[in-house]
Amino acid sequence: MEKLFIEDLDLKGARVLMRVDFNVPLDADGRVADDSRIRAALPSIEHVLGHGGKLVLMSHLGRPKGRPVPSMSLAPAAARLGELIGKPVRQLDDCVGPEVEAAVAAMAPGDAVMLENLRFHPEEEKNDPVFSKALAALGDLYVNDAFGTAHRAHASTVGVTRFLPRAAAGFLMRDELEYLGKLLSDPARPFVAILGGAKISTKIAVIESLLRKADRVLIGGAMSYTLLEAQGVPVGASLVEPRMRETARGMLEAASRGRAPLLLPEDHRIAEKVEEGSPLRTVGRDGIPAGWIGVDIGPRTVACYGAEIDAAHTIFWNGPMGVYEVPAFAAGTREIARRVAASRGVSVIGGGDSVAAVNEFGLADRITHISTGGGASLEFLEGRELPGVAALTEAYS
Repeated sequence: MEKLFIEDLDLKGARVLMRVDFNVPLDADGRVADDSRIRAALPSIEHVLGHGGKLVLMSHLGRPKGRPVPSMSLAPAAARLGELIGKPVRQLDDCVGPEVEAAVAAMAPGDAVMLENLRFHPEEEKNDPVFSKALAALGDLYVNDAFGTAHRAHASTVGVTRFLPRAAAGFLMRDELEYLGKLLSDPARPFVAILGGAKISTKIAVIESLLRKADRVLIGGAMSYTLLEAQGVPVGASLVEPRMRETARGMLEAASRGRAPLLLPEDHRIAEKVEEGSPLRTVGRDGIPAGWIGVDIGPRTVACYGAEIDAAHTIFWNGPMGVYEVPAFAAGTREIARRVAASRGVSVIGGGDSVAAVNEFGLADRITHISTGGGASLEFLEGRELPGVAALTEAYS
């Protein structure tokens, strides 16, 4: 169903309670080390301020486990946001309570304040109704622009919507829903999905979903070794999830009968240890020798996967092809990133390490859409309803 969007709201003079995802890394001096998540929310923030709204921002940062942790304050994020929008963003000392209510009441149209870390209160993750109501008392309208937390039923993503008349998606949320939704409903074909990373157990459901939706599913990273072992291919000392063997066999059998062929690496870059300077070899599909570890896809696999990517009109990528954090093992991930970036089709990166990789390789500006939600994007592509999206007001209501 269509959801209400930020453009549908009358913002002038209204207190707009906006959930953003400012869970940003901080450097040793407590400054924002990567402001990409803050920048991603700028269109919605500037829209509210430009239309005379009073903006009350809320987010979490880190995992403080329900208690105040000074090093996880949102003050650095508020300071960086102020620099980006060219006006001060007042950082409040808490996210609920009389002092917070007084500060919000004193706001003028065009002002912005940042509530303190929501997860300093255990009630946030418990979706506590009393805490939700206290947050909702700070706004007249609600906007969710934090797709990365939309798969969590927390007070700031679900609970507050029960106490406010209208709950709308921000521009970032809208883009996420549109790009990811099109992958499931009407992708331009051929549609190629690339999945990598360490553990197949975390991606079984999304692989099964994409086998029904895509035209090709390309597998890389350590998760490929569980699938290869299920085929009887020796994988040496590579990472394998023994409890997933039967599941892997069932998936391979289903893939052989399904719409999309599931492609596994044809060759591998292997090392004796997962560390810089360890001797490297390339071996074929016959297998990885005992005592050696698969650390990257090999050149034949890069060529095979690259040809599939070149022919694709839609590409979804989540997860690196190897241990790309070690420069000697990054070739496969780097080349796949280059081929995705060079594609003339629609390219969507599904959060997590894939985003870090395209940023590291300087290719982010050549990707059609980079999702801000790793877990949320995968759950969405599994076909699951995200609580934070379900809580938004229907467009016609």
